[in-house]
Amino acid sequence: MGQAGTAASPDQLAKEIEAYLAKHPAAALLEDGRVLFDMRTARYSIGESHGRCLFQLWSEERNLLRTVTEVESRAQSIRLLTRRMGAPKAQALELVPTSDRRTPTARDAARRSYQRLLERVLTRAFLGAKVDGFRSAMDLEHSFGPAYIRGRMLRGTFAEAVIGVSAAESAAIVDGVLTLGVLWLDYCRKHAESRRHFGGLKVIVPAGAWRTTAERMAWLNAASAEFQLFTLDERTEELAPVDFRDIGNLDARLVHAFSSAAAVERCQAGIDRLLSMVPQGGANRVEMRPRSPSEVGLLLHGLEFARVRHAAASDSFARTNEITFGAGANETPLTEENESLCRSLLARLFTSRCADGLHNDALFRLQPERWLEARLRENLEELLPPLRGDLLHTQVPALSAGDRGMLDLLTLDREGRLAVIELKADEDLHLPLQALDYWIRVRALNADRQGVGGGAHALSAFERQGYFAGVEVSPRAPRLLLAAPALRIHPANETVLRFFSPQVEWELIALTERWRHELKVVFRKRSRDVRN
Repeated sequence: MGQAGTAASPDQLAKEIEAYLAKHPAAALLEDGRVLFDMRTARYSIGESHGRCLFQLWSEERNLLRTVTEVESRAQSIRLLTRRMGAPKAQALELVPTSDRRTPTARDAARRSYQRLLERVLTRAFLGAKVDGFRSAMDLEHSFGPAYIRGRMLRGTFAEAVIGVSAAESAAIVDGVLTLGVLWLDYCRKHAESRRHFGGLKVIVPAGAWRTTAERMAWLNAASAEFQLFTLDERTEELAPVDFRDIGNLDARLVHAFSSAAAVERCQAGIDRLLSMVPQGGANRVEMRPRSPSEVGLLLHGLEFARVRHAAASDSFARTNEITFGAGANETPLTEENESLCRSLLARLFTSRCADGLHNDALFRLQPERWLEARLRENLEELLPPLRGDLLHTQVPALSAGDRGMLDLLTLDREGRLAVIELKADEDLHLPLQALDYWIRVRALNADRQGVGGGAHALSAFERQGYFAGVEVSPRAPRLLLAAPALRIHPANETVLRFFSPQVEWELIALTERWRHELKVVFRKRSRDVRN
């Protein structure tokens, strides 16, 4: 590895970083101690370009492009000195072996300690039951990882599956426990002795970290198993039941819808300037997506590459259009001095981000789910005729689901019933329950109905806030649609879906693998066709 002050070539810097990532596939990129990217889920591109070492990373949450000028080796990590386009000062990033800052030895020891604690607490809390077969061993064939302690509780011929997760694990791992719990219950049933019946699942989460699991568990099928949720205070060893059927108000809010047409009109001068810089014939491929009443994003196949804001001028009370290009960490104000740079970046973008682009090109691979979303929006009524493409809301900005991101697509069917659409371009074990999060919130907002005009008609929160103007929204529970390329649907997704409550009407839609070229439905499975 290069040392501080070493004048390594761009190619050498790239090879050092590549070597580190090859050695540490679960690495994380930190800035000021904060995890920017978990390399297990993030994508990256690194290499020499125009005499510079360019390091680009992207995920569904953010993207980052930096010029690496120096690499410094440390005990378990490497420090990257980088420059951001338009920034006057260099910034330091750090690559560490894992987003879990514990050493592997400390992490394994903590999990073994938690397993012993869990066995002890359960033995004491459920007298007469035998705590059996607890483990945390990796089992990739069945999607079980070492962060979850799983086992059984036996009482005669009756048995229960048990899964627990420690407070030392990340919030994302804690929130994923119910997915693994359902899979563990299904595994126990399939591998049980013929005389033994697994009638339920006990899930144990850290004290204070129960809400996400409780909200999800409330919408599992009580007829398929007895589901129980507990919190465990690891300091006091207190095990407390959680009544997940009575969890209070959900974190769902809705702000008033704004006029997309008016937003585009306000920003039109800036939009026209940007469109004049795209390559010839490219303007008709650009999508304008209003972000607020005074802000419009410009996208190419789901990737935002520029933004126009209609705001007050810095030196007067007049309104002006502020234009930026790039996105996220790379957002740069457009000036006369850097207009040529903007043009060259757009030329590269429109060459790379097309159906026939090179698959190893970073701009081609960037944000595949947003690209898939754009394709589905273009073809929604053809692919899914019952749905209204003309009433489609994308990346719903007013629907809050805490730190679980934004709902992909929301529309109505021909009968006025809400339809929640969640997309994945790659395998995701947790897709069903993540989609359920949004379904729960959309259902709650639709159920929040208030009388209007003397109580003659009760309007949902969507209607009161200006969504789906002129159309009556049905009071029925929403439909839930999950879509992904056929070979990118995780094998465990259908197992989890089978445990959903009958009140959740779901549909799993498999799309063509070459969806950038041609988008078609390969097959679909519906809740009414699948019985647990």
